[in-house]
Amino acid sequence: MLGLIIRVLPFWVREPLLILFGSVFGVGITIRAVYESYWLMAGLGMAVIAVTAFRITTVRHAWRARRSAVATIPAPQTGPSAAPAPAPATAAPRQKEPNAWAQAVLALALVGALVGAVWLAPRVTGEAAAAQEPATCSDHASGKKLPKAYALTPGAVTGADLCKALNRSDLAALLGTPGETPRVAYGNSGTGALTADKVAASEARVQFDTYTVDFSATYNDMTIALYTKVLAPQTLDHRADRVLGRPAVFTSDHLMQFRFGGVGSTSPATEGPLARTLTVALDRKDPGGTFDFTVWSESGAVLPEDDVILGIAEKILPTLPASR
Repeated sequence: MLGLIIRVLPFWVREPLLILFGSVFGVGITIRAVYESYWLMAGLGMAVIAVTAFRITTVRHAWRARRSAVATIPAPQTGPSAAPAPAPATAAPRQKEPNAWAQAVLALALVGALVGAVWLAPRVTGEAAAAQEPATCSDHASGKKLPKAYALTPGAVTGADLCKALNRSDLAALLGTPGETPRVAYGNSGTGALTADKVAASEARVQFDTYTVDFSATYNDMTIALYTKVLAPQTLDHRADRVLGRPAVFTSDHLMQFRFGGVGSTSPATEGPLARTLTVALDRKDPGGTFDFTVWSESGAVLPEDDVILGIAEKILPTLPASR
C-alpha cells in the first residue's frame, strides 16, 4: 500500500518525502548501531544514507534542468522591426505546471502524518494492551494424552488443575500489587526429570508485571522431613513452617537465566533473580511428594514476606480437586 502511494505521488512531492525519511531513518539507525556495536545494522544505515544522497543529487539535477528550460523560453519581440504577428491559430491546450508551494505544503502534511502515526502507534497499542482481559489458563499439553504416571498416581493433579487454582482473581491483591492483571497463565502436565516418565510432576505459572508465581506438584518419595534435613541447608535463608497442619519449609535461591548469542557472553547460563519457595507436604502425614510455591520478580522488586506466601498457599491448596 505504501509503495503504491509513493508511486502515484508527483516527483516534487515523492522525492523530498523520501529524502526526509531516509535522512532521519538512516542517521538514527546508524547512530544506534554504532552505540550498540552492531556493525551489520550500521552498514544498513550507511546504505540508506547513500541512497538518500543519490536522491538529493537527482533532485538537484532535475531542479537545475527545470530552471534552464524556463530561462531558454524566448521573450516576445515588440517595436517597429517586429514581424507581424501570425494569424492566431488554435493553440494546443497548455498543461498546467504544478504549484511548487502546494507541493511543498502537501509534502510537509504527509511527513507530519507519518511522524504522527509513528509517535501515536506505540501509545495506542500500549493502551490497547493495557485494556486487554487478564490472561486465562492455557495447557501446553492440550489435546495430548496424559503421561502414564498420572494414571499410576491416584489423585495426582494436572497442570490445568494447578493453573485453575493459582490464577485467582485476587492473586495480585494477595501479592500486594492490587490492580495488576496476569499477562501469562499456563499449566503443564509433565513428569519428573530422570524418572523414565514414572513420576508425575505438574506445574502452573501466572506472571504479573511485578511478580511471577510458579505452583508445582511432584509425586515422588521426597518427604519434607528429608528435604529439610538434607537439601534445604544447601539453600539460602531456609526455615521450617507448617501450612494447614502440613509440614513445610521456606528456602531461597537464585534462578538460572539462559542467553544465546549475547555480545561478550562466555556462558549461556547466568544467575537470575532471587526466588522464594515454600515447599509443602502433600498431606499431614508427609508420605512423600510436595507442592511448591515459588515467587520471584524480574523487575527487581522486593519479594513478598513469608507470611504473604503462606497465606496464598493456605487459600489455594484447599481449592485443588484432589490430593493424595
